[in-house]
Amino acid sequence: MAALADATVEQMKTLGELTDMLVGLERTISSLQAARDGVLAVGSRLALQVADGAAHPDFGDLAARTVAAEMAAALRVSDRTMQARMTDAVWRVERFPLVWAAQGAGRISAAHARAICDAAEHLEEAGDRAAYSAEMVPFAESESPNRVSRHGRRVAERFQSRSVDERHRDAREKRSVWVKDVGDGMSQLGLLGPSALVHGVFERLTQMAQEVKKPGSPESAPDAEQEQGEAQGPSHESESPEPAESGQRNTAQLRADLALDLLLTGAPAGHDTSDGLLAAIRGSVSVTVPVTTLMGQDSTPAELDGRTPIDAGTAKALAGAASGWDRILTHPITGALLAVDRYRPGSELKRYLRARDQRCRFPACGHAARDCDIDHHHDAARGGPTASRNLGHLCRRHHVLKHHSPWVIEALGDGTYAWTSPAGRVYIDRPQPQNAVTFVEEHSPAPF
Repeated sequence: MAALADATVEQMKTLGELTDMLVGLERTISSLQAARDGVLAVGSRLALQVADGAAHPDFGDLAARTVAAEMAAALRVSDRTMQARMTDAVWRVERFPLVWAAQGAGRISAAHARAICDAAEHLEEAGDRAAYSAEMVPFAESESPNRVSRHGRRVAERFQSRSVDERHRDAREKRSVWVKDVGDGMSQLGLLGPSALVHGVFERLTQMAQEVKKPGSPESAPDAEQEQGEAQGPSHESESPEPAESGQRNTAQLRADLALDLLLTGAPAGHDTSDGLLAAIRGSVSVTVPVTTLMGQDSTPAELDGRTPIDAGTAKALAGAASGWDRILTHPITGALLAVDRYRPGSELKRYLRARDQRCRFPACGHAARDCDIDHHHDAARGGPTASRNLGHLCRRHHVLKHHSPWVIEALGDGTYAWTSPAGRVYIDRPQPQNAVTFVEEHSPAPF
């Protein structure tokens, strides 16, 4: 039976109208996104103008941070994210004005514009970029972003003045590792590095996984069709491999398990010192788990670094292997933090602050407290007390911003802070709620 074969003329007309409406909406959205890039680019230029006028030695970096923080706080997002958006906007608007203008006119979408610009990232000459853009914009008007991306790389090669080796040396500077929490106690570990090394790592993990699954090992080998499908890794254009049978791990799962095992227990042979200091480093995390969960009387999940829930089984295993615990005492009704102590002597104040703050206390920043500085809001050199009411965690970025920009912080009590931006806006940052169980008193119904 053919789809829509029985549709009436009116229904097909409605479908056509809906399609036209969707096209119009997409063009409007693309135009607004281009306008937003223009505003962000102007904000970046404003910061540079202020820095140039005052001859700032950091070439406007702190001014850009300050402007990004102003905009980010107003939108309730991380200022790191905002500054990255500003940088990207400047890059697109100033380096590819023809592409930006086409997006603003609704001729191409933001995805098309991104594909065109990314494919020509290394074109240094303005004339080359203009010629490349003039050829790619008409092509993008009738093709999908993934096709634009592939075609753009081919076209960009015609304008490349630098060799692949030179471009690769620059690209290596962008290598990095990052973590993204995805929920249900799971997180993604991303790695950007030289292709030869990354593919070598993937191939080694694949060979290890296949070795584990050979006959005689605890894992049974999958059929050849599944193995061939998994060898290419996950893809948006192909279906995911079928799940392994109960109690067995497929190749993708084994790759993940082996990679984590190697990263947590293996020695960095290519970087270690003669005395093996790097090999002695062990990963550490901070887990907050209600005691009722440890006792099996409650199903409240534990939290990892105050950021993402994890399952009770993992939390119990970590608690059982820990050399010491920080005990966090909370109010049984409100859940507010009361105190932190530990069976072993230690720095109670630092532990209290880490448990209270959990992350950087600048609005919308999610930097974990363990990686932050403990800041005296009222400088100790000017009489500020070393007490919880005058201390809080700030990541190095926002610690510098507090001391070297017009941003001002004021403690309001109970770990709540008021930040005043350079534009005079006030943002309230409250401590993150504790991962604790609260109780409500039950009342008997009044007798009639």
